[in-house]
Amino acid sequence: MKNALITGANKSIGFETARQLLAKGYFVFLGSRDLANGESALRQLKSEGYNNVEVVQLDVCDQASVDKAAASLKSKIDHLDVLINNAGISGGLPQNATETAIDRFKSVFETNLFGVIRITQALVDLLKAAPRPRIVNVSSSMASLTLNSDPSWQYYHHKGAAYLSSKTALNMFTLNLAYELRDTNFKVNAVDPGFIATDFNNHRGTGSVEEAGKRIVKYATLAEDGPTGRFFSEEYNPETWEIPW
Repeated sequence: MKNALITGANKSIGFETARQLLAKGYFVFLGSRDLANGESALRQLKSEGYNNVEVVQLDVCDQASVDKAAASLKSKIDHLDVLINNAGISGGLPQNATETAIDRFKSVFETNLFGVIRITQALVDLLKAAPRPRIVNVSSSMASLTLNSDPSWQYYHHKGAAYLSSKTALNMFTLNLAYELRDTNFKVNAVDPGFIATDFNNHRGTGSVEEAGKRIVKYATLAEDGPTGRFFSEEYNPETWEIPW
């Protein structure tokens, strides 16, 4: 059986992604910062008939929590097929480049970038033990430097200095990770789930969590000839999905 870990999996997009991977026959570990929230999500999935699922207490901002979660996983499985780095925060708005406090930048980067690095490095050996490991870093079209510099883009005026910067940095980490693993069976990609209605954006999004989950699962389950080191957004480019960096 293939194994997957999803960070921030107790609600919204992470939870729906877990549900869709379970439906495909994966054993899914639900990473949740708050164990009670994770157990609530676990009960919901089990009530739907999904039994190959377990909750893991995981705060990506806490190295001790990451190390404990990694040790727990390594005691239970000998390989990890899929890592989905989904946990993220917006940092709240507004985020003006000239006024946003450094502490807010640090907080957003701690989750959106450093958290991804922590858990990826902690689990890379388990991933290397899988025959065709996949890493999906959940990004945003708002991280695209190309689009953000184009006045004709529909979201051109929607800026957020801390959040957007953190996701752009995440994209560069994705590129470096994919490059380092280029001669292996890894597939490492950044994926924009779309403008999805969740509590992350006060439910102002236009898409559903089901759509978002499907987009992420597509890259978590890539075939052997699938792409790596790329940036995808179905919302921006529904034909080829690829989006400019």
